[in-house]
Amino acid sequence: MHPAPSIIAFTTFSGLGLGLLFWLGIDPTAPTGWTAFAFFLIGYLLAVGGLMASTFHLGRPERALKAFTQWRSSWLSREAWAAVAGLSVMGIYAALLVFFGVQIAVLGWLGAVLCLLTVFATSMIYTQLRTVPRWHHWSTPGLFLLYALGGGALLSGRVSVGLVLIVFAALAQAVWWLTGDRRLADSGSTIETATGLGAIGKTRAFEPPHTGSNYLLREMVFVVGRKHARKLRLIALGLMAVLPVLLLILPFGHWLALFAVLFHVAGVLVSRWLFFAEAEHVVGLYYGKR
Repeated sequence: MHPAPSIIAFTTFSGLGLGLLFWLGIDPTAPTGWTAFAFFLIGYLLAVGGLMASTFHLGRPERALKAFTQWRSSWLSREAWAAVAGLSVMGIYAALLVFFGVQIAVLGWLGAVLCLLTVFATSMIYTQLRTVPRWHHWSTPGLFLLYALGGGALLSGRVSVGLVLIVFAALAQAVWWLTGDRRLADSGSTIETATGLGAIGKTRAFEPPHTGSNYLLREMVFVVGRKHARKLRLIALGLMAVLPVLLLILPFGHWLALFAVLFHVAGVLVSRWLFFAEAEHVVGLYYGKR
């Protein structure tokens, strides 16, 4: 699929922000005063900024509020409701910490669960799509949650936990790529099933269905070279996990931690670009693009 910058920013930064808010919510000795204000501000800027970025991919962004009406059938709508609920609860929790120095653990845990539920709902927007076999797998939500928890742990200063989680995320990402490469072939979808001509024999694309481009070709068919993808995968793993681990196992310092977080975020951005660029929507078979 076409890797739109708005969707890459949305899935990357909202996950990081919600992951940070999760760790703040379950912290038994949460920060108070201006320290709490700084941490929650970063979390909200990332989470809200990421969620708002997703609206730029809509043809009519002003209709984004209509997403709230389809919660019975749409994971996008469920994500919207979970985000509003989670950010509202965490807002109350944060206000009590910042202005009164009061920690209500139940509010923190409730907000933390709702933040993770938002990340899960985001992942299910893609996981539910049978037309994208690479995404349509139980491991996709796990990958989203690992990224959110690992990045959030680093942002919250939980170095040991963050190191373990980003290593697990890197391993999960590598396995997800390797197994995902086979999912389109294993799904049984072919140009014969796409065109409905399989009953009369082997089918091949002689000419495209039409002479010009259209929405499906622009948005659903994006082909990235295999060699190019391999290089980007290595870059993503190096930035996301290898460099942060190397920096953080050195004598701890704030500057090293800052660079570790920046490298991690850069790696997640690259992996998210590949998440969409390698999606292989089955409609590409109809156009002879797979």
